[in-house]
Amino acid sequence: MPESSADATTPSTTPNPGLPQRLKGWLDGLLVADVFLVIAGALWFAVAVVLQGQGIGGPLALFQSLWEPLFTPAIGLLMAAALVSGLLGWWQRRGRR
Repeated sequence: MPESSADATTPSTTPNPGLPQRLKGWLDGLLVADVFLVIAGALWFAVAVVLQGQGIGGPLALFQSLWEPLFTPAIGLLMAAALVSGLLGWWQRRGRR
């Protein structure tokens, strides 16, 4: 069924988010994934330490090899996001006075 000319000129009911909104959504998704990565790393470390105590050293060795390239930047990103969020909140409260 062809669209009428009135349908073609009717604006869409769903607004198209701008670049800042899409960027914020992408960053929020990245930070959520980062939180889960850090939590998974902490759990992995705890299990690896228990296994190391039982004589199974493979999981702890793998964790140690991934510490610098994976977990250190993930923790740093999480800390930076917390600091930036706190600073932005402080700046917004300061601007309201």
